[in-house]
Amino acid sequence: MERSAFEQQARTWREKALSVSMSCGAGREEAEDIAQDVMLRLWQMHDELERFRSVEAIVALMARHLLRNRQRRKPSETLDEAIIVSLTTSPHEELENKENDEWLSAKLQQLPTTQRTLLYMRQVERRSHEEIATLLGIETTSVSTLLARARRTLLEEIKRRNKI
Repeated sequence: MERSAFEQQARTWREKALSVSMSCGAGREEAEDIAQDVMLRLWQMHDELERFRSVEAIVALMARHLLRNRQRRKPSETLDEAIIVSLTTSPHEELENKENDEWLSAKLQQLPTTQRTLLYMRQVERRSHEEIATLLGIETTSVSTLLARARRTLLEEIKRRNKI
């Protein structure tokens, strides 16, 4: 892509990176930093941009990934929360919570591999249905269906365990 064509599109791409970053939870300053990083990376690959159908999709993907990487590097605050929880819960409640976690982990392992993988990608990695579909090479509707089955299976197991 020529420099002039890149400059014409740059403002639109920057705005897209900003909006995606902010919609994923970044503050204004962090979103600005991410947008700047996205633009730098786009310029570094400006010769290859014409081979993509949608540069805006690439911009959105880059922004989400950069934000996720930044969030992973931030020090975790969950340790403080765990300490507070352990101070406010009784030993009986802690044991019950541990047993519940172990039970849920076992039930997750019993799910079919595809459903377990999809559930992990959606709930832990926070990927969108579209991202999961692209990564696994399946239809978006299939992702929705498989996730619904996995959740329904877990809900039935929880109801059975709690005798509801």
